[in-house]
Amino acid sequence: MLRAGRCGRALRPRGGGGAAAGGTPRWLRRLLRTAPPRRASDLLGVLGRALGQLGQGLREQLPGGSWEPLERGQRLPPEQADVLVVGGGVLGWSVAYWLKALEGAHRWQQGMRVLVVERDPTYARASSVLSIGGIRQQFSLPENIRMCRFSAAFLRTINEHLGVPGEPAIDLQFNPSGYLFLASEQGAATLQENVRLQRDEGAHVSLLSPARLKEKFPWVNVDGVALASHGLEDEGWFDPWSLLGAFRRKAVSLGVHSCVGEVKSFVTSSSSSTSTATGRPEPMSRIRYVNVHMPDSREYQPVACALVVNAAGAWAGHLADLAVPPGAEPPPRLPVEPRKRFVYVWHCPDGPGLDCPLLVDTSGAYFRREGIAGNYLGGISPSEEEEPDIGDLEVDHGFFQDKLWPKLAHRVPVFASLKVKSAWAGYYDYNTFDQNAVDPGRRTAPGEEHHLSAPPSPPTPPQHPAATPQ
Repeated sequence: MLRAGRCGRALRPRGGGGAAAGGTPRWLRRLLRTAPPRRASDLLGVLGRALGQLGQGLREQLPGGSWEPLERGQRLPPEQADVLVVGGGVLGWSVAYWLKALEGAHRWQQGMRVLVVERDPTYARASSVLSIGGIRQQFSLPENIRMCRFSAAFLRTINEHLGVPGEPAIDLQFNPSGYLFLASEQGAATLQENVRLQRDEGAHVSLLSPARLKEKFPWVNVDGVALASHGLEDEGWFDPWSLLGAFRRKAVSLGVHSCVGEVKSFVTSSSSSTSTATGRPEPMSRIRYVNVHMPDSREYQPVACALVVNAAGAWAGHLADLAVPPGAEPPPRLPVEPRKRFVYVWHCPDGPGLDCPLLVDTSGAYFRREGIAGNYLGGISPSEEEEPDIGDLEVDHGFFQDKLWPKLAHRVPVFASLKVKSAWAGYYDYNTFDQNAVDPGRRTAPGEEHHLSAPPSPPTPPQHPAATPQ
């Protein structure tokens, strides 16, 4: 980075030349004398040439002899932070908010400097805003159920937490229609056991027989369905963009810093600590600096920090790899990688009504209503052999025709005459180990997905164990 001392030297013209008593540098006075301006346009031209010479002098003083200034509105990150959060999606800004919101409860935390680094200020490719915004309690692990019950209570009173004085009230456009999981004969026992656990944790979920399912939702074809579970409270979907904006505005109002940039490298130092397992000293490395690269520039700012939070979503595994010091033995790899998922939007005027829940079929296909004009959106996870290339966010429309539409038309017969309107693709942060949030301190149930306040990136809920044919 350009330091203050060097910047001062760069601003001085070659050959010295200080400022006169009036404060105008002699080199600039000489330039002005060579072309005395007679009109305002002449003066602007002279000043323009002077600034051009100044810029050239700056470029010649910098490493590499070439430099492009930051775009207007972009800020360099601070040189140090107590906590640096990599990723400015819902989870990253939520972490930043909670660190500042809980400051008052811990005296040692007061004055903590928190910095959020986001590489895409438009969020055009961000998982948070490309998701379908689902929230539910129907999981097979108590930890996931408890987290989502807390999320539901938080969202219900969101203005008490994230409201900013002088700003409009937050409206997440929440639709409380719930999730509806369908289970085949092979998955019925598992679904029933999951519902028992969910109820023990305080979730309101009902079990429906095929006959009761047909009575409640006449548009469902119950062929191949042995049992269904329907969330009656604190389940549904909302606008994830509104949630992201609410977290961001509140965190900034509490003093959280932010910048646009990408973390591409770390500076670490080595030390040793006593292992609790063996009682012997073992080498360890600690992050001292995070190098934040400025957009469209070769500049980077090293930020000294005490703690780094990896909230990079689908790229969390890649970010963790960057933190391994050169030549060091790498720890077990963080098993998170990006998966590309498609979301399709279609119109069907005779489709399910306003009480339509977010339905997850036995095949893994899912859909929900979008508004009140007969529009729906949905998708399905591809098989491992069909995983699309993650190099771009292009949509495969043939995937809808071949893989999704037949399953939709089977489960909801009126969808045989639907008309696709649009589609998008986004990245899903997929845990290859057990499809859960990363928490080494708990047991796991392979196949359990993690959805917090908003589902991680677009957006299929990965197949629920009970809804997957065995």
